[in-house]
Amino acid sequence: MIKYQDLKAINKPYEHAADDVLQSGWYLKGKYTERFEAAYAAYIGTKHCVGCGNGLDALTLILRAYKELGLLQEGDEVIVPANTYIATILAVTENRLVPVLVEPDADTLQIDDSKIEPIITSRTRALMLVHLYGRCAYTERVGEICRKYHLILIEDNAQAHGCTYAPSGSSHPSPLKRTGSLGHAAAHSFYPTKNLGAFGDAGAVTTDDDDLAAMVRAIGNYGSARRYVFDHLGRNSRIDELQCAILLAKLRDLDASNQRRREIAALYINKVKSRLVRIPRCNHDSVCHIFPVFSERRDELQSYLAEHGVETVIHYPIPPHRQRCYAGWNHLSLPVTERLSREELSIPCHQAMTDDEALYIAALINAFV
Repeated sequence: MIKYQDLKAINKPYEHAADDVLQSGWYLKGKYTERFEAAYAAYIGTKHCVGCGNGLDALTLILRAYKELGLLQEGDEVIVPANTYIATILAVTENRLVPVLVEPDADTLQIDDSKIEPIITSRTRALMLVHLYGRCAYTERVGEICRKYHLILIEDNAQAHGCTYAPSGSSHPSPLKRTGSLGHAAAHSFYPTKNLGAFGDAGAVTTDDDDLAAMVRAIGNYGSARRYVFDHLGRNSRIDELQCAILLAKLRDLDASNQRRREIAALYINKVKSRLVRIPRCNHDSVCHIFPVFSERRDELQSYLAEHGVETVIHYPIPPHRQRCYAGWNHLSLPVTERLSREELSIPCHQAMTDDEALYIAALINAFV
């Protein structure tokens, strides 16, 4: 069986990272948290990294912090991609803000920047980009729109650790910026299946904004910036020492593991020739967190691959606007999002795979009739 993601193999080299934490007797807000936050901020290219409990908390804390700072208020609109994972939207509605769904581009799978400006209203205050599948969603047009309308640009970088963006017309390495540093603030998830994955739940916020970073840290610590002094109605959302030690060790290898993912993806791109399967355009900056293929016969293809020992996953079978928890949206027609949800199938693509495994999967897909 070729697993969709072999976490045991991926994590084996990092099991030793937990030993020092276990021996120290110090499990929260210690040296590993400080070291990881500093290292990850430097890697992303921001002044601040604030660890928190998970990726959803990171998104929620950013929006809550902007409310506390007076830059957002209840009822304000936040533009989000319609085909995102539901966590992106949960963070918006939890803060009593209004999500405005925008269809993706069917080729890039990212938010269609040509559809953003027409839906901006006097209540629009923020745009939340989601770098889905490990691909950069930022474009120059997105930046121009945010500047023109004074929108807060928030990145959901849960799937894109290490992904980069280069301005058009520039081939020199120096202008490259990492996702997570392109907007005013970014949320990161270190769920075990991510490219930079912990051994449990963990997340972080990155930003250059001193006030926002301080507010996020305070709200995530029960609303307290000073011990036993509570200026805000906060929550408990902290990253722990064990996860930070593991993430610090993995961070050193992140670029190499992302490159290996790209090599596996390149094999698929070059070898899969089936007319029944579509592989969307994949830029060199992708970190290939998810490698999606699309087929009108998706369910048959998934069963066929399973019969031949290949595990696959669907991202995501029911789009947010068709979920029961957002019943008020169930009437919406978002045809691009709905087609992608019907046709998407994620095939194995990670650094622990061999070339032979990828070639075997490609040959299976080509033989699917």
